[in-house]
Amino acid sequence: LRTHQWCFILFNVLLFHVLLFGADLLEEYFLRSLPLSYTDAKTLEIRERARKLDTDPLKANLSYTVSSAATCSDQEIFLLILVCSSPENRTRRNVIRQTWGNVTDARGYAVLTLFALGKPASVSTQLEINEESQKHRDIIEGSFIDSPETETQKMLMSVEWTVTVCPHARYILKTDEDMFVSIPSLAGYLLSLTQLEDTYIGRVIHQGVPNRDPKNPGFVPIHQYSEEFYPDYCDGSAFVMSQDVARKVYVAAKEVPVSVPPDIFVGICAKKAGITPIHSSRFSGEKHISYNRCCYKFIFTSSNMKEDELFKDWKETSDGKDCSL
Repeated sequence: LRTHQWCFILFNVLLFHVLLFGADLLEEYFLRSLPLSYTDAKTLEIRERARKLDTDPLKANLSYTVSSAATCSDQEIFLLILVCSSPENRTRRNVIRQTWGNVTDARGYAVLTLFALGKPASVSTQLEINEESQKHRDIIEGSFIDSPETETQKMLMSVEWTVTVCPHARYILKTDEDMFVSIPSLAGYLLSLTQLEDTYIGRVIHQGVPNRDPKNPGFVPIHQYSEEFYPDYCDGSAFVMSQDVARKVYVAAKEVPVSVPPDIFVGICAKKAGITPIHSSRFSGEKHISYNRCCYKFIFTSSNMKEDELFKDWKETSDGKDCSL
């Protein structure tokens, strides 16, 4: 090829990457929220209560009856992954177990993947879950009926289970069952962090507006949340909390209505505890990112993954080969 043709190809490659990551990187490095002040008395109280939280009495008095065969050993777990799942989606859980959820070690640090779900409406499905739970020992099941209206309860249950049963987990990734998660990429990023506390990272949503339509499933009455905008929060498809953040969210949760969506619920609790969410463009949010070996080795998540895609993309990114141009 001639010189001008090579220049044209190079220009298009650069333009593609600028369009793909440029706006997100601008957000990540230049539009990051300012840290919250800890001068507020209530914030200081929440942080102190979280620091002194005694988890032993809580194990026998969980807010939700949790039927769980999931185990969390006494050894330190570097990354605990909690996948919010629907009771009926056993096939999807098996796909995750065979792909990215099968990772138990990242750079010598322990990784544990568990599934959080509520109770199914069907007795037959419950029997299947009991069998699945005994076989894999990776299911945390709450006492509430699993539905769109109880998603925040599921989130709260996950946080409560983490601080009471798995207090040695350094980081907690909350994600959904339709996601691809690049654990090596995410673990490498977390190992590079110098801020070891107040870590709350994801795709940050700025100035989210409460849904005031009573006919909408996401309706939030003004008496439950009266502000014009939600505080900054991480998109619920996938975000990471450090263990201390989980404890602070757990303490602050007692004063936050569960009628708001789960990701916003965590964001409100985080603000009450003086925690500022950190934006990373490597979380896809609700976006599905088309497969590319280099891209998938760099990003943390991609949304709306089909089962055949998960198998194919996981196999290609786990073959040990470097990505090519």
